[in-house]
Amino acid sequence: MPEGPEVETVRRTLKHFVLHKIIESVDVRYSKIIEDDPDLFIQKVSGQHICDIRRRGKYLIFLLDDVAFLSHLRMEGKYNIKSQDTLYEKHDHVIFHLEDGTDLRYNDTRKFGRMKLIDPIHYNEMPPLNKLGPDPSEATFEEVYPKIHKSHLPIKTLLLDQSIMAGIGNIYANEICFALGLDPRTRASRLSKKRVKELIMTADQILEEAIKQGGTTIHSFDANGITGLFQVKLKVHAQETCSVCHSPIKKIQLNGRGTYFCPVCQKRRY
Repeated sequence: MPEGPEVETVRRTLKHFVLHKIIESVDVRYSKIIEDDPDLFIQKVSGQHICDIRRRGKYLIFLLDDVAFLSHLRMEGKYNIKSQDTLYEKHDHVIFHLEDGTDLRYNDTRKFGRMKLIDPIHYNEMPPLNKLGPDPSEATFEEVYPKIHKSHLPIKTLLLDQSIMAGIGNIYANEICFALGLDPRTRASRLSKKRVKELIMTADQILEEAIKQGGTTIHSFDANGITGLFQVKLKVHAQETCSVCHSPIKKIQLNGRGTYFCPVCQKRRY
């Protein structure tokens, strides 16, 4: 699943290609992608300029002239820019025809992605965005610590909770725990104030570095042909041996998510 850094890469790439262009018309080839009535979505979006593209967590926010829509890529969604005379691919499900003869095509092999009309001004006050915590770069100790301190869930599980810090997915949660030398099964309530401050700082550093590298290429992540390079910097996720002590990396299932850690460098803290 594209995580915060991958979605940020998509946002920056799309702005280069489509900003200020007019959406002349829209074809919806798989209606379940649209959470609203598809005909209403087409009506509202057609004829509008793409004024800006923003991001909250793993969500893209397309701001048009007087309407906006939310896009969540879910497992394998991606956007591609194509000439309008290019044949559609099998999984091109929503096609935005632009004024310059190009298409912005939403492609999703598993059809899990969703789009939804939202208020262009007060979108942060509406669900689902009003349920999200801040990105690590904007998170403060004062808002994160109380949520972590009162929980007995594993810290890896809380890192995936988008209401605490948004944009962290499974890959980066594994990397954050490794960077902290923290067993992912550690109860969140056991973390000291100092450790929570370190966790926020580390999460910010890792996601920022991933953004600089264009994200991590896992499975079919693709930002219009631009693939991420952060996978070469992964220390623990999907690795066989620890880059620090050279011990075998262990993989377990933690609350249904594949979790990689080094039993030597990430000793239990509970």
